[in-house]
Amino acid sequence: MTIYIGNLSYDAKEQDIQDLFAQFGEVSSVKLIKDNVTGRSKGFGFVEMADASIGKRAIAELHETQFMNRNLVVNEARPKAPSDRSSFSRGGNGGFGGGFNRRNY
Repeated sequence: MTIYIGNLSYDAKEQDIQDLFAQFGEVSSVKLIKDNVTGRSKGFGFVEMADASIGKRAIAELHETQFMNRNLVVNEARPKAPSDRSSFSRGGNGGFGGGFNRRNY
């Protein structure tokens, strides 16, 4: 079961989250999301629990609890919505400038 964990302190490390969730059972993985440019935590991540029932218990007990001076948001992760890039539109002229030609007569 994959769990979303949000409102994390920017100082939280993956090991901190591993330790927090390990009290409920086996943690398969922890992934904190970081900014690609700065490498700084974005304040949220995902925890994979080995067993769904243990994951549900962790969610129930950790949601809105304080961790590293922040009230956690903990819930079941939702699958990422598929992006449909083909529906992206630049407008009638393909996104390129212009519109009409202005001539000096």
